[in-house]
Amino acid sequence: MVDLFLNRVLVENNWDQDELNTEREIIGILENRILMLFFASAECGECQEFLPVLNDFFKRLKDPVYIEYPKLLALVYVSLDQSQEQQESFLKELPKKCLFLAYEDPYRRQLEAMFNVEELPTVAVLRPDGSVLIPNAVEEILCLGPDCYRNWQEAAEIIDRSFMISEDFEGRSMRSWSDPVRRLKYKVEDEKKKETKKKSRGWGGGGGDEAW
Repeated sequence: MVDLFLNRVLVENNWDQDELNTEREIIGILENRILMLFFASAECGECQEFLPVLNDFFKRLKDPVYIEYPKLLALVYVSLDQSQEQQESFLKELPKKCLFLAYEDPYRRQLEAMFNVEELPTVAVLRPDGSVLIPNAVEEILCLGPDCYRNWQEAAEIIDRSFMISEDFEGRSMRSWSDPVRRLKYKVEDEKKKETKKKSRGWGGGGGDEAW
């Protein structure tokens, strides 16, 4: 996931709009985190309606006011606005801990194509290795709220021991009883990719089932 933004400039959504443009800075803020790419536009009515929900979702997982240990989660706003003024107005409503790409950066549109964004809003959720966990998590966030993170955490195989209180670790596996279901749900895309590769190689015999 870090590779997605290496050699790019990410901007912090704070008063000074500090730029993160070194490899060390990018790695420091994105490494070993689940990444949410928020594709939206200020002129999109559904985006405006979803924004308060996303703000509450993110704050409750990152803000010490709500939670003792901030979660391994990052949010990047990928603006599809038609003007810089629109982007700036939308950023004012987004959490201060989120990141964004400058309006003049053409990488915004490259990411739109890379993640096949067909509707707004879209929240693409990525594993730490950069693979897609959920193409669009908007409905899941609306339905489950912050509970989404635990599903994503298990499916992405991130161990965040602060998620559970100390007593929960005694005599208990790190994975919950629902882990197989979650892993199946979030790996559908992976299986589709494997199936496509298998078809492209052909189904004929000879070496396909040999041991590595």
